[in-house]
Amino acid sequence: MKFERQPDEIKPAINTYELKAILLVDDDKQLASALQWILADENFLVDLAFDGEEALLKVKAHQYDAVVCDLKMPRLRGDEFYLQARELRPGLSDCFIFITGYSTDPQVRKFLIEQEVKFLVKPFPIKGLISCVKELLG
Repeated sequence: MKFERQPDEIKPAINTYELKAILLVDDDKQLASALQWILADENFLVDLAFDGEEALLKVKAHQYDAVVCDLKMPRLRGDEFYLQARELRPGLSDCFIFITGYSTDPQVRKFLIEQEVKFLVKPFPIKGLISCVKELLG
């Protein structure tokens, strides 16, 4: 049996792909954890924040490809977080998907219409969220 010398260079893997990072913001910890697992199962890296203030700190420290965010939260509401995050990272302004159970609330409705943002009304189908995230990320 003859052994051949192997090349000194190791070739990089051909089938590599970049994972997209998502920040999921919701004060309902049980829902947030469930959505984290579901999105991770779709090959997204998912970071959690449980209110707008925590989310703002994470946006200052990390780069995200998308943000899935509840609107009605304690400490800093989702709409306020959105406006502040947009100032910090202007590229994020088209990367938000809001989730809300209060789509008929006049203040919530006004924000969603004026900002022309993507949103899903709770309870939403999981496949709806997944397809919305995939569409947003291209």
